[in-house]
Amino acid sequence: LNAFIHSLLGYDATHQDIKGGILGLVKGYYGCIEAQGRGTLHCHMMIWLEGGLNPNEIRRRAIEDPNSDFCRRLIAFLDDTITNQLPVDDSVGIHVPSDDFHPCSVRGTTMVGYDAQDSNPEDAVRKDFHNLVQTCQIHKHTATCFKYCKGSQPKECRFGLHESNTTAETVFDENTGELTLRCLDGLVNNFNETILRAIRCNMDIKFIGSGASAKAVLYYITNYITKSQLKAHVAYAALERAVRRLDEQCSTDTPFTIRAKRLLQKCAYSMISQQELSAQQVNTYLLDLDDHFTSHQYKNFYWTQFEHLVECQIPSPEC
Repeated sequence: LNAFIHSLLGYDATHQDIKGGILGLVKGYYGCIEAQGRGTLHCHMMIWLEGGLNPNEIRRRAIEDPNSDFCRRLIAFLDDTITNQLPVDDSVGIHVPSDDFHPCSVRGTTMVGYDAQDSNPEDAVRKDFHNLVQTCQIHKHTATCFKYCKGSQPKECRFGLHESNTTAETVFDENTGELTLRCLDGLVNNFNETILRAIRCNMDIKFIGSGASAKAVLYYITNYITKSQLKAHVAYAALERAVRRLDEQCSTDTPFTIRAKRLLQKCAYSMISQQELSAQQVNTYLLDLDDHFTSHQYKNFYWTQFEHLVECQIPSPEC
């Protein structure tokens, strides 16, 4: 990720470099590492670009004149930066490493045993990129997509991906100023071609184009980075004590005492069940690797004490 930030985003902490990276001149970034259900580590990152307008300001200017030069340039930038279409594979007789191995496990078209001298290198690169997108970016529905669908209601993918969800071109709504991005394939996750070629793994990129979207992403990241994790040694100590207390039953114990002991054990098991520490996460901490990446330093903000102070000064029914 440090290489990604330095080489692709082109972030310069001294702010002397004004060329920027593939997304433009980066003003700041914040990324946190998360483990999925199977333990694989991945990063959620917010990137702020120099000169980027407030989402509500973008909406205001779009309502004033959706055909303005500003809107045209913004649309051209987004269409050039974000792609959601499987590239065409028009190569004939070209064999690349990603034909035989998983595209994430090889580094492009150069590999021992594959001679591309007789073929056009550009054709080989296109064939390899086609394999990469087909393997990493095409969404396949699983039970996770529909876990919030209840009863007989129509099942809709919670990620909003469906073959019918297509839009021919990026447009601004003249009445609301809402930006609808181009989507040429409803089952392909958004990707940036340069980033995908470099990192060679699944990615999803999103432009925050409205105040509502900005608030949703801000809430998600804030909720994730501020959640406290129960230390493993504390949880296991609580579990050990709960089991020991449960085994210390005697003939004088009342049904209420027995129920209390079992409740204590259930609480300990509940704490244990909330721990999501995969082998990859454990190794990350043992190797003293970063679990977040940021361009700025922050001071701790103790929200509970702040909220208590406000509530004492100005009591409100909402609190």
